[in-house]
Amino acid sequence: MNKLLYLKSKITLILVIFSFLGFAQSGAKFKVVLDAGHGAKDPGTQHNGHVEKKINLAIVLKVGEILENNPNIDVIYTRKTDVFIDLVERADIANRANANIFVSIHCDAIGRSEASGYQTFVMGLNKNASNLAVSKRENAVITLEKDYKQKYEGYDPNNPGSMIGATLLQEEYMENSIALASKIQDKFANKDASRKNRGVTQAPFMVLHKASMPRVLIETGFISNPTEGALLDSESGQQEIAEAIAEAITSYKREYFGEGAGDYIPEKPTKLVIEREETPAENNSDENSGIIFKIQIAAANKKIDTKPRNFKGLKNISYFNESGNFYKYMYGNTSSYETAKKNLEEAKKNGYKTSYIVAFKDGKKIDVKDAMK
Repeated sequence: MNKLLYLKSKITLILVIFSFLGFAQSGAKFKVVLDAGHGAKDPGTQHNGHVEKKINLAIVLKVGEILENNPNIDVIYTRKTDVFIDLVERADIANRANANIFVSIHCDAIGRSEASGYQTFVMGLNKNASNLAVSKRENAVITLEKDYKQKYEGYDPNNPGSMIGATLLQEEYMENSIALASKIQDKFANKDASRKNRGVTQAPFMVLHKASMPRVLIETGFISNPTEGALLDSESGQQEIAEAIAEAITSYKREYFGEGAGDYIPEKPTKLVIEREETPAENNSDENSGIIFKIQIAAANKKIDTKPRNFKGLKNISYFNESGNFYKYMYGNTSSYETAKKNLEEAKKNGYKTSYIVAFKDGKKIDVKDAMK
């Protein structure tokens, strides 16, 4: 009897230890990399006495100070002083940290002093002339780096699109990046409705291209505009901008990863917030009536033939077009959640490591938890 009690106590102790270890692992922090654009010999744009590198750093430090008050967030900086950091090293800092998101902060400028407003970019090739001009200016910093032609594999600073090549699905973390960028724009608008909201868009930024996680580049405003430049270079203006960015990051964390010391943080984003407005999958038909589970595997800014050769051999690919700008591609179609989990495993085995389950009800996107009910 005593041996039995002893054995039970040992088993209980082992279970407690494993439970503790599981809790400790689930308490991993949400890692945010903050990147202050430019630095040292690279001042960025300069107008009316306003220097971009100084403004960028001041805002980053303020964002970091706010986020560091959250015990569940780990803040990593690419620079905290006036130093020059190669673009590829900025991205590598985030990659080495296995960060959850990468946020690069900049100021905009243009020849016309009346231009104003804030804008957040995600990685991609948008042929809009103004977007290409912004990326060309930001990417030009690589010419200050030693052996940049070899380091950036022959990338031409005069042709921002040259980094994209022929990749079909050029942005593995497109959807998560868009979600974060949208939150940042919304928070800016809430802070100051009088400033121009230039929206979320794509551009081929080298610093985003090299970072392997959801990432955005923020142009906080135009220092070439006398009024906006003064705002960006003021303590109160920088604090307001920093608060908006920090609130957006916190909101993104809460919706994608939860909050609290015991919340599980996955290796990379696999849980998606509910989109506000979406068009159902184009090849949806009567087969999609009722509750349907699919596996979202990728997003791209152009339509791709759904043949298996374009999706690593996976068949039964569908897609829907969001707001006319982005195509979201999904694998499988089943009313069984258990089958959906098997489809998810299959998608990950085929290389779609960040894929996740999505749900539809009568062709409309709904939260998976609601579908399970």
